[in-house]
Amino acid sequence: MNFNLKKFLKKIKLNEETISMVLGAVVIVIVGVLIVNYFKDRSGGTIPGALTQTDTKEHVVVNGETLWSIAEDSFGSGYNWVDIKSANALETDTIEVGQKLIIPDVSPKQPTSTEEEAVSPQTSSVTDDSYTVAKGDSLWKIAVRAYGDGFKWVEIARANNLANPNIIHAGNILTLPR
Repeated sequence: MNFNLKKFLKKIKLNEETISMVLGAVVIVIVGVLIVNYFKDRSGGTIPGALTQTDTKEHVVVNGETLWSIAEDSFGSGYNWVDIKSANALETDTIEVGQKLIIPDVSPKQPTSTEEEAVSPQTSSVTDDSYTVAKGDSLWKIAVRAYGDGFKWVEIARANNLANPNIIHAGNILTLPR
């Protein structure tokens, strides 16, 4: 079989308009399919990575709701708002009235701090004129405990001539102006 390149190129040249039309039609069909799939996903089709309908419920957003409040109603814990955001592939935390959200079938999350931690010695009030800094303290926290006002941290910093009030170390003894 003797293939003559010159004849083949001449034949293609003669059919250039036809080839261009066919390729153009193929491009239009591909773009059309992509557009249809894009709007299908946005208007209630399945979202890639989302949970299936068998393990979820649906919720329609009403006025005044947030992801946190929906999670509280659905799970008894607002901390599950991240699960709702994830299940719906939301890019932001903003939701709109009438929006349909998938409520995933997950267990309720609990807060990471407990009542006992809230009553620990580091959160009790400070009544002395001096205070020994404990691990995890900040001037703000100390001011809240000493005066009930975090903005008074400036007075503590001034009274102790702190060059950098962001740096205090466990064991430092601070004077608390009264």
